[in-house]
Parts: sequence; structure tokens; C-alpha cells
Amino acid sequence: MQYLGEFLSLTVAVSWTATALFADSASHRIGALPLNLIRMALSLVLLGGFLWVVCGAPLPVHADGKAWLWLLLSGLVGYVFGDYCLFNSYIVFGSRFGQLFMTLAPPVAGISGWILLGERMSGWAWLAMAVTLTGIGITILARSGESHRLTLKLPLKGVLFGIGAGIGQGLGLVLSKIGLTHYEAALAASGETLENAAWAMPFAGTFIRAIAGLAGFALILALRKEMPQVGRALHDRKGMTMAGLTTFFGPFLGVSLSLMAVRYAEAGIASTLMALTPVLIILPYALIHHQRVSLKEILGTLVTVAGVALFFLL
Repeated sequence: MQYLGEFLSLTVAVSWTATALFADSASHRIGALPLNLIRMALSLVLLGGFLWVVCGAPLPVHADGKAWLWLLLSGLVGYVFGDYCLFNSYIVFGSRFGQLFMTLAPPVAGISGWILLGERMSGWAWLAMAVTLTGIGITILARSGESHRLTLKLPLKGVLFGIGAGIGQGLGLVLSKIGLTHYEAALAASGETLENAAWAMPFAGTFIRAIAGLAGFALILALRKEMPQVGRALHDRKGMTMAGLTTFFGPFLGVSLSLMAVRYAEAGIASTLMALTPVLIILPYALIHHQRVSLKEILGTLVTVAGVALFFLL
């Protein structure tokens, strides 16, 4: 199907919009790091159950050593390093600028895909990426209740965390694609006819990534001596409900579909379309928090839509 990867990427953006809304509530109730650990654990349960029903085994049994290596590395880079940097950038200067630095992910994915996979994006694709990211940037910078003036005097610590978050997401996506390529080769080499295992492969890849994420966040919490916070979080019924919804739309559905998307589209293009969350979240966020949508947000949305449209004219 033409543009399958692009349509999947748009679906991921919608899923991650829901994730952001639920995660915002959950992180305020139970804390960012405990939430990350809990969502990794819950995602393993959901993914294991899914694989058991679809493939007959709760583990990605057809993945070889190379697939495990690259997917675990992807989990460390994308989940642990990327998300750790992202949440810390929020602490330093808030989600408004944190999300701005996440627009680094698509070009990082495009460059990484070129270096590691030999993917080449056309000049038109780079133009589409630039227009889309410009629209996202306008939208994010417009979401401020204080001043409409842009200041570049940002704390260096926050800037470094923001850059790390963008690099982590972009590079992690490409490493996932490499891992799935090895997974697909191992599945083909098995000589078995396993249609279910083939289309469920992105979910199996996400399972492996989640193992790395769980181990990484557990280590961070242990080193910071904050593991007791997880126990307290488990007794917060509303917080756990929000964590469960965050897990379903994030690590279970959204991340799995993102791995499926990069099988059918260049990593840079897929990553750009997945980065639409700051635009898609405007309306539901405004309705939930009873906020007005500014003219700059509308302008940013229109520019973003124009950029997305360019991808479908390639």
C-alpha cells in the first residue's frame, strides 16, 4: 500500500497525543521516574500477552542475537537516555521549550538513517521536513501565557538535556529499524511460515526495547535512592489508571506502530510525521484546561499541515 509508512506515522502521532495527555496527569500524581518504570513494566505485560495470543509465545522467540542487541541498544538510547533527558529538560525550563528541542529528532533520524542504513531523502523530502518542523516550532513557541516575545537566554543545562532528548528519540528510532531488519532476516531464515509472527514483529521489537527501558530506569531510581516512590505510586488508584492509559497508547500501541512505520518509510520522514503531537494536542488540551487557541497556534497548525501535505506529493 502506497504511503503506508506515512499513514502509520500519523496514527502514531495521534496515539502519542493521547499518551501526552494521560502522562501529564500521571506524572504530576506519581512522579516522572516512577511513571517511566511502571509504564515499562506494564508494557511488558501487555506486549507479552499480545504475543502469546497472536504468536503462541509471550516472548519474541524468533529474534536472533543481532536483533536482541540492536533493539536493546535502541531501548537504552530511546527510552532511557532520550526520555531521561526529556523529563529533565521539562524540570529546567518546562515542556514548552522541551518539546521545541524534540524537533531535532527528525533530522537526527534522517542523518542516522543515511549513515547507518544508507537511506537517502530527496531535496523535496528535506523541504517538507523543514516546513513541518517550522510549523511545529511556531505552534510550540506560541503556547505561552506570559509573553509572546522569544528569548534565547535558556539555561545551558536545559539546552543540553533538550538536545539529548531529540538525539535519543531520532537515533533510537533508526536503531530500532536496524534491529527489526535483523529480526525479519532471522524469521525468514527459520523456514517457518509465520504470518502472525511477521506482522506482530514490531510489537516483539517493542517488548525487547521495554526490557532495556525497565532495567535502565530501575538502575536510575536505585542510584538516586528513589525506589520507595514506586511503592507509593502503586497505591495511588487514579495515578495508576493514568499510568495504564499512558502505557497502552505509548509503549504498547504508539511505539509498536512507530517501529512498523519505519519498515515502510524512511526514518526521517516517519519521525517528522510522528512529531506532530504538539500540534494535535492543541485542541484537546484547550478543551480540557479551558484555554483559548491563539492565532499563532492556528498559523503554526496551517504551516504544519502544509508541510505534511508536501510529504504526500513526493
